[in-house]
Amino acid sequence: MANGGAASDMRPNLLIIMSDEHAPHFSGAYGHPLVQTPHLDRLVAEGVLFEQAYCNTPLCVPSRMSFMTGRFVHNTGAWDNASPLASDAVTWAHRLRAAGYDVVLAGKQHFVGPDKLHGFRAQLARDLHAEQSHPIFDWTDGTPPAPVPWPVLAKAGPGTTTEIEVDDEVEAAALAYLRDPARREQPWALNVSFLAPHFPLIVPQPFWDLYPPDRIDLPDVPPGHLDNQHPVYQRMRQMFGFEAFPEELVRRGRAGYYGLITYLDEKIGHLLDTLAATGQDRNTLVVYTSDHGEMAGEHGMWRKSNFYEHSARVPLVLRWPGMLPAGRRDRGVVSLVDLVATIVDAAVASSDDRLDGDSLLPLARGETADWKDEAFAEYLGHGVARPMAMLRRDRFKLNYSLGDPPELYDLDDDPGELHDLATDSAHRDVVEVLTARLLERWDPVALERRVRQSQRDRLLIHAATTGEDAADGRRRWAEAGASLGGPTA
Repeated sequence: MANGGAASDMRPNLLIIMSDEHAPHFSGAYGHPLVQTPHLDRLVAEGVLFEQAYCNTPLCVPSRMSFMTGRFVHNTGAWDNASPLASDAVTWAHRLRAAGYDVVLAGKQHFVGPDKLHGFRAQLARDLHAEQSHPIFDWTDGTPPAPVPWPVLAKAGPGTTTEIEVDDEVEAAALAYLRDPARREQPWALNVSFLAPHFPLIVPQPFWDLYPPDRIDLPDVPPGHLDNQHPVYQRMRQMFGFEAFPEELVRRGRAGYYGLITYLDEKIGHLLDTLAATGQDRNTLVVYTSDHGEMAGEHGMWRKSNFYEHSARVPLVLRWPGMLPAGRRDRGVVSLVDLVATIVDAAVASSDDRLDGDSLLPLARGETADWKDEAFAEYLGHGVARPMAMLRRDRFKLNYSLGDPPELYDLDDDPGELHDLATDSAHRDVVEVLTARLLERWDPVALERRVRQSQRDRLLIHAATTGEDAADGRRRWAEAGASLGGPTA
C-alpha cells in the first residue's frame, strides 16, 4: 500500500458516510440538471472529488465486504448477497480500533453472517438488509427468466417505508453519537450507512414533490441498442424482469430515485452541520461514497449487477480541512479498495500487503504524477452464471465475461458506452493488453470452481438446517418480486 505520510499527532476523526445504490451521475456535484444535492455540493466545494471512482463489485454484500477488508472480492470469499465474510477477516474497523480509535457503525453494512460487527465496537442503529433472507443462487441453473416484470416501478411514488423509518433512526443515532461529550476523549471513526437511495422507490411527499414525473428526464436508449446489447446483459435483463416499461413508469421510477437522493442529501447536511456545531469539523476527515450505482433505466436496466458506468461507478468525496485542498476535482481512476487504504493511512493504523488498494491522500493533494489510473471490479452474483470482471485503465474499459466475447469502450469518446470497440481491428492491441493485465491477478476458471463449490456447500447446509431446497429458495425469491425489497436487494 502506498503511504500518504499522515503524521501520528495529526490523526483525524473519521466520518464515513455510505449510501446504497447512488450512481454519481445523479447529483448536482456531478452535473445533473435536475437532482438537488446542495449538501453534497457543499462537501465537494470544501474537499476533493474523485470523478472516476468505482466499486469493486456492483452488488451490496460483496461490495461492502470488499470495502471493509480493502481486498478484492476473490480475496474475501464473499461472492454474493448470501455469502458471509469470515469472522477472522481483518477489516479497517479492526485496524483502527487497534490504533486507539473508537470505531462504531450506524446503519447498513450488510453483515449477513453470525458476526454482526466485524471489528466495530457497536452498532448504533439497525441494519435492515442484514435482517433479511437472501437466496443462494446455483449457477448450474443458468439465468432463468423472471416470472413477472420487475414490480418496483409500478409502486414508485410518495409515502413512507420501513427503509425510510430505519434511515431516520440511523441519522438520529449518528447525530447523538457526534454530540456526546465522550467524543473528546479519543479519536473516533463513525461509519454512517444509509439505505437511500436504494429501492423501493418510495419517498416522503416533500421530496416526491420536488420531481414531478412529467418533468423527469428519460434514459438514453437509442433505437436498436437493446437488440444489439452484449449477450450477458440481455440474459440479465430477462432474469431480472427488465422489460420495455412504459414511459410513465420510467419517469415515476426515476422521480422516486431522485427524491430519495435529495432525502439522503438532507441527512448528509445534518451530519455536516452537527460536526460544525460541536467544533469537530476541523479535525475530521469526512468521506462520502456508495457501495455501487443504479442504472435507473439506462441501457434498459435497473438496479446494478453490471459494469456499465451507472452501476459500477460511485461518488467519492474526501474533506479534511487544512490537510486536503478544497474544491479540487481529480480525474484519476480509483476504486473503493483505494479508499480503504486511505482510511488506514489517515488513521496511521496497522497496514500490510494484504490491502489491495493504495492511499488516495497523495493523489488528493496533487503530489503524485504516477498514479496507477486503474480500477478492477468483478461480479459473481445472481444474474450471471459465470465470472465477470472489469478493468478500467486510463480512457478504456474492458469487460470480460467467461465464455462470452469481451467488450471495450473508450469512455473519453463514448461516455454512454454505446459503441463496443472489441472487434475493431484498430483497438486489437488495447484489448490484448488489457485482457493480459486483467488475467494477471484474476483466474476466472479457478474462481468459477470456487464459487460453484461455495454454492453447493451453502445450499447443502441450508437444506440440512431448514428443509428448503434450491428450488424452494428460487421460488421464494421469485415470489418476493411482489414485494419491494427483501431478498431482491
